[in-house]
Amino acid sequence: MTQRVMLVRHVHRPAAITAAEIARKEIEARDMEVVPEDAAIGEADLVLAFGGDGTILSAASLSRQHDIPLLGVNMGHMGFLAEVSGDGIPTVIDRLAEGDYLVDARMTLDVTVRFADGSTIEDWALNEAVIMRTNVAHPVHLVLVVDGQDVSTYGADGIVLATPTGSTAYSFSAGGPVVWPDTEAIVMAPLAAHGLFTRPLVVGPSSVLEVVVMENEWSAPEVWCDGLRHATVPSGSSLTARVGKRPVRLVRLDHTPFSTRLVHKFGLPIRGWRNRRERDDTEQ
Repeated sequence: MTQRVMLVRHVHRPAAITAAEIARKEIEARDMEVVPEDAAIGEADLVLAFGGDGTILSAASLSRQHDIPLLGVNMGHMGFLAEVSGDGIPTVIDRLAEGDYLVDARMTLDVTVRFADGSTIEDWALNEAVIMRTNVAHPVHLVLVVDGQDVSTYGADGIVLATPTGSTAYSFSAGGPVVWPDTEAIVMAPLAAHGLFTRPLVVGPSSVLEVVVMENEWSAPEVWCDGLRHATVPSGSSLTARVGKRPVRLVRLDHTPFSTRLVHKFGLPIRGWRNRRERDDTEQ
């Protein structure tokens, strides 16, 4: 049973602020405790985030450190990471209070940025780590290394390294495949790449991907993790990604398969195809 809930909200969306206040009242009405967002995360049993995917990704940093479940309430647009909308908050709080929910462990990436002088930055991502150009007029020159083997060199806008959870985000826009979230794999999708081998790749959970920054005359690219944290990576630097040691635990309120979520979130036109197939079957 959940007793202490940390509320995280998008501070610039009035609807998110209002929904969080409704949730606060519902939580307190059930003799549960609302933990302030600036409190130590270890004081909470669950994180409840109100906003779009950006807010949920930010809240994931709070929940991951102490392995605390995270429930996203969509107050944005697509909200692929969110489990529910802002309607029906009292019912959601009832289920949280009763412990009536599921938890999905979502794979993350452990990310290392290594600079030419040997110094490093350690980070992580739930959706993706992206290395991308900063000069709009010129591509960056990158080498992809898989398990110690140079695989391809690109002149590109950048490269996306994504988790299965992130395969429906930036990687998808770059032409990468959708990967079911219970799969352990890493997706590599080049951004507007020029080269002989520019297809997306999917590697297994034991593989290590490295992107090496070659000489770039015009400007140094940047690395971004989940669009939240970034660093400039000059020539001679590299980005390494591997399956993370700590997952993010996302709360689910039902057993809806991912395929159903995919169709709903993207608004896939299944009705026309279904009708056509049934009509063809009748004619045979």
